[in-house]
Amino acid sequence: MNRLFTYFLLLTGMLALSISATATHNRAGEITYEQISELTYKVTIITYTATGPGWTADRPELEIFWGDNTSSILPRNEKVDLPGYYRRNRYQGTHTFPGPGIYELVVEDPNRNQGVDNIPNSVNVVFSISTILRISPEDGTNNTPILTQPPIDKAAVGQIFIHNPGAYDPDGDSISYKLDICRGENGEPIEGYSLPPASNSITLNALNGDLVWDSPTQVGVYNIAIRIEEWRNGHKIGQIIRDMQIEVYESDDNPPVITAERKHCVEADSLLQLIIPATDSDGDAITMSAYGAPFLIPDSYATFEYEDFGNGSAEGTFVWQTTCDYVRRQPYVVNFKAQDNASPVNLVDIENVLIYVIGPKTEITDIQSTTNSISLTWEPNRCQNVVSYDIYRNTESVDWTPGICDTGIPDSLGYQLVGNVEGRNSTSFLDNNNEAGLPQGYNYCYRIVARFPDGAESYASEEICTELIRGIPTITNVSVENTDENSGEIYLAWSKPIEFDTVEFPGPYHYLIYHSTGQWGENLQLIDSTTNINDTIFYHNNINTRDSSHSYLVEMWNNEPGNRILLGTPHVASSIFLEILSGDNELSIDATKNVPWQNHEYTFFRQAEDEMSFDSIGTSSDQYFLDSLLINGKNYCYKVRSTGSYVSDGFVDPIINWSQINCGTPSDTIPPCPPNFNVVSLCDSLYNEISWTMPDSCRDDVYQYYIHFAPDLSSDLRILDSIPAAFNQFSYKHYPERSIAGCYYVTAVDSFYNESPKPAKLCVDNCSYYELPNIFTPNNDGINDFYHPKMPYYFVSHIEMQIFNRWGQVMFETTDPDIMWDGRYQKNDRMVSPGVYYYICEVYEYRLTGIEPRHLHGFIHVYPDKKSSGRPIQDE
Repeated sequence: MNRLFTYFLLLTGMLALSISATATHNRAGEITYEQISELTYKVTIITYTATGPGWTADRPELEIFWGDNTSSILPRNEKVDLPGYYRRNRYQGTHTFPGPGIYELVVEDPNRNQGVDNIPNSVNVVFSISTILRISPEDGTNNTPILTQPPIDKAAVGQIFIHNPGAYDPDGDSISYKLDICRGENGEPIEGYSLPPASNSITLNALNGDLVWDSPTQVGVYNIAIRIEEWRNGHKIGQIIRDMQIEVYESDDNPPVITAERKHCVEADSLLQLIIPATDSDGDAITMSAYGAPFLIPDSYATFEYEDFGNGSAEGTFVWQTTCDYVRRQPYVVNFKAQDNASPVNLVDIENVLIYVIGPKTEITDIQSTTNSISLTWEPNRCQNVVSYDIYRNTESVDWTPGICDTGIPDSLGYQLVGNVEGRNSTSFLDNNNEAGLPQGYNYCYRIVARFPDGAESYASEEICTELIRGIPTITNVSVENTDENSGEIYLAWSKPIEFDTVEFPGPYHYLIYHSTGQWGENLQLIDSTTNINDTIFYHNNINTRDSSHSYLVEMWNNEPGNRILLGTPHVASSIFLEILSGDNELSIDATKNVPWQNHEYTFFRQAEDEMSFDSIGTSSDQYFLDSLLINGKNYCYKVRSTGSYVSDGFVDPIINWSQINCGTPSDTIPPCPPNFNVVSLCDSLYNEISWTMPDSCRDDVYQYYIHFAPDLSSDLRILDSIPAAFNQFSYKHYPERSIAGCYYVTAVDSFYNESPKPAKLCVDNCSYYELPNIFTPNNDGINDFYHPKMPYYFVSHIEMQIFNRWGQVMFETTDPDIMWDGRYQKNDRMVSPGVYYYICEVYEYRLTGIEPRHLHGFIHVYPDKKSSGRPIQDE
């Protein structure tokens, strides 16, 4: 209330003084901040104001509203007069916020400069800028981006205009850009504001911040607003709304052109040198400059020099000595600018260059293997700010060398992230497949990637490969020979170990064979043993192969008296188990398994009509197969043959195994496709329109559509209505009773009442119907005798309203949304004096989140009749 009432006194005082145009001066500006401690921030306000003949207004201090119901007066500590009748003003101060939260920092100053063509009556429009500050323990320290280019510029009619704010985020956060609407009184969008006229378009690149006006059509002065948003880990953590002014002149000149590659990558600790040429088709002299992060980083060595060769040709040289401290995920943006010396306006070209500083590769120094694990050792990465190492594994060697901009390891190469080691000086890793043991038969290849504090990845190391020592039995076959509930049979085979120490373990040897139902060996039990090392085949009989898969493990023991020991840790392998999912006129077959070798082909067989044989119906490189064009209600039986191999030599090749026989019956259990839907609020008509579309390929399967609704965010969505598909209707009008706010989604249902998956809900918030007038005449003439909201209004629970005179006295207050103030002082029932009064009103509306207040404030001009009964109250 302090902020609003202060502003009220300021404006009413200005009205009394009848401010002239000479007191309006604001052209452009923004608010930025720097975090000093957990809750304390240093805030900088930058404004550009008009100077020169006829402009006398000046602000040695400005008031800022902190968003926590407090405000401060910040003194100006820098004033610089610039060419073209501009003045740059800097105001600074610190503020400690009460705790975590989202705060909007706002500066409002009457008024804007006269003659802004896209702001109606700009001389009487308040200048307002704002910045959002989010304090959250999850975010950590945060500072706004630094804007290196001033928010004032010049353009020419008919020429493409380019401007970039040159934003650099010192915390390495992502930055995005949007065009916004210039703000006026109370930080609200200016009524009647429009973007400057363009022959083609005016756009703002969301990623690099390039404002491109193609092209100005008329001489004038124009303002635009740029919203600069900060993002960290996918979450928005702050924003600046910058107000910018552009002056447009007539000119026959053409702008210069910069030629430069947009992306560059450099290894940390290397010297980067870029040659930036510029040309001007009119032969004008060219001035070049560069700005951006490399020039702002503390202790950074970055230079830019240029030479104008004459005849419209110039060349700049950018040099930057990088260090490991500059490694980060986000690129550093350098904006190169070329400006000609034409008259009456200097035209420019801007080229944004992205520079990625990448950490060096780590050197792997040693690799060692056992029968079921591999250990790696490497040198510490030379960058002291490395925080961890990612270890990647592949089961085949890949001939790949990272490009200059390739960080980490691309997914397409087939490497799997198998571990992470914390700390720069932690330089070893044991890969034992999460203690399950690595399976035999593969060529294991590794690469290492270093990580930096913000998650940035280094170049990948060179690849290093090895195989496991073949000192344990290696299973090659788990094949179902007979499918039956009681008399099923499985053929089990394995490869004999050939690389084990016969001196330390001279034998005798024996195999122990373990079995478990299921595919993962969850309950292994010893079922047999053999003392013949060359006996590598076992038939498991009289088991249920119809309803379950079976897994096995074969151990080899040195059975020497006094030296009985397990030779290595073997792996588990299972039989193929067919799972069948019923669908509409189709069956989906999944050949599930857990095996250490690689299957590269599956052949699917279906039982013939005579039930005496199986016919091949297709092959696939993966374990899934869809058998379609079947008859619903008819039983079909299948089995699958897999063909595979180990990568290493010396094993059975090919490895062939069979599944059990399984049967399924197709039926329609598949829901229809989910509709694509949208929700739009039509505030004037008091309804929400839900519309949806359905792909042509899915429409025949739909019996009806369900409209689901909830009045707020916390309630569960329930079916509001259903629309038969036969109506061919794809929209629905909903007239809510309590509030137009609500959440919706649409599902499709087939004739078997299979419902499509529930999509993410779409929500619309309440429309704001409650508006207050700024004048009324309580003179008992039957017209406008009571102050009330504009009619009709909707969805308002109650209000909290106070009306003040210019001295801050409360003249009237109410909680009735109709208000019905008759112009009398509530304490003595006397008519108030004619004049301007100020109101504060909290409107409690039904919204998505429940009953929420919406703040209104403004002025009321009261004109009571001079002959009205009752003595007017005197100002005290």
